[in-house]
Amino acid sequence: MPPTTSGRYGASPAAGNVVLLGVVIVAAAVALSRGLTSVSFGAAAGALVAVTLFGLVFVRTDYGIYLVIFSMLLSPEFGGGGEKLAEGRTGITLRSEDFILLVIGMSWLAKTAVNKELGLVAKTPMNRPIIAYITANALATMTGFVMGNVGVGGFFYVLKYVEYFFIYYMVVNNVRDRDHAWRLIVAAFVTAAIVSVIGLAQVPSGQRVSAPFEGQEGEPNTFGGYLLFMMAMAAALALETRRLRVRVLSLGLLGLMSVPFLFTLSRASYLGVVPAALAIWWLTTKRRFMTGLLLLVVVCAPIAAYTAPSAITNRVLYTFEPEKGQATVRVGKVGFDPSTSARLISVRAAFEGWLRRPILGFGVTGFGFMDSQFARVLVETGALGFLAFCWLVWAAIGAGRAATAVVADPEDRGIAFGFVAGTIGLLFHSLGSNTFIIVRVMEPFWLFTGIVVMLASFAPVPAGAARPAR
Repeated sequence: MPPTTSGRYGASPAAGNVVLLGVVIVAAAVALSRGLTSVSFGAAAGALVAVTLFGLVFVRTDYGIYLVIFSMLLSPEFGGGGEKLAEGRTGITLRSEDFILLVIGMSWLAKTAVNKELGLVAKTPMNRPIIAYITANALATMTGFVMGNVGVGGFFYVLKYVEYFFIYYMVVNNVRDRDHAWRLIVAAFVTAAIVSVIGLAQVPSGQRVSAPFEGQEGEPNTFGGYLLFMMAMAAALALETRRLRVRVLSLGLLGLMSVPFLFTLSRASYLGVVPAALAIWWLTTKRRFMTGLLLLVVVCAPIAAYTAPSAITNRVLYTFEPEKGQATVRVGKVGFDPSTSARLISVRAAFEGWLRRPILGFGVTGFGFMDSQFARVLVETGALGFLAFCWLVWAAIGAGRAATAVVADPEDRGIAFGFVAGTIGLLFHSLGSNTFIIVRVMEPFWLFTGIVVMLASFAPVPAGAARPAR
């Protein structure tokens, strides 16, 4: 039997794949030539891209995964009125990766239909919490729609959440071995390096740094959350690796990301740094070195604060500067700025709203805009959705901890506990942001969730021990 191109996944033989790819290309060319006579060039070109991508992914799903990785932070938006899911408003912004994921999903369904040996959904520790979370959001949104709180746009938001999990299943269904997983990790780090360089180029402008293709206003808070997550894994990898070249590259990437991170001026992102660093300290095998590093940071912190660019220090100090005529929340004698006060007021309003509908809440987008993940989940999906969300995050952290315990390679361990530290950092980031529904944070997050789960499954199992469930 001829060798297959997908190893244990039982894809069609290589010769057949080449023939199929040729057929797809010819069909796409014919469709384009005919389409140009009846539709616009843009529509015909889009159809050509879709058909070609469908064929490529059908032959080799890897191509689609790599394309998704690079498009996560480097894809332009189109349509939908230019308002972001991260903002929680009524408009839906589409990005090129939405189009890519749709085509990849159709190709993957076709591939599983042709090859019965391919599983549509792999068995993993994340399956049940994912199903519970999707079900809770769908039930709450349908209830909110019936009650008149949610419009049709709410269902598109739920579909957007499902899209994140699709990335996770793309990874766990297609990653074949450790080397394959690391190629995806390298692609994700290369993407982080590219967007960090773009962020560095924005620093001299004096404006808050944001990721590319974020619209006219940009989303510095989103970029800060993404960099926080990626920095945690780069730092953990630098600590754990025994290879000098990997350590130097990881530290270089960490330094590269840290500059645009600081100039996002995102206070929610700053809030996640300390808990992420403490998680790294707790999980690393280099705890003595990490303790000394943290002590050095504590000693040098006053000097760093004094010498830091005024934009950064002013942004942090602004938190405690209430403005006359603006709503102000006070804790004792300390008053907060209008932005922080608005967040705290919205949290109080969300809690009061939840008391009116404690089980299923008001549905996704059914209560109004607020910049706090926990409050939003509680009021939109009620106690049912909040518990499902907590289960989901706890399962992701548990998957990282399980991988940390079983992987033998130091670099795998660094990625695993760096993922745990990054997730903890994102939990603190979500106190002032809708972190776990932000497209450009959740797509990398679920990519690495899948990678960490697969690294654990590839770890050698001692005689008589049970392999972690997949």
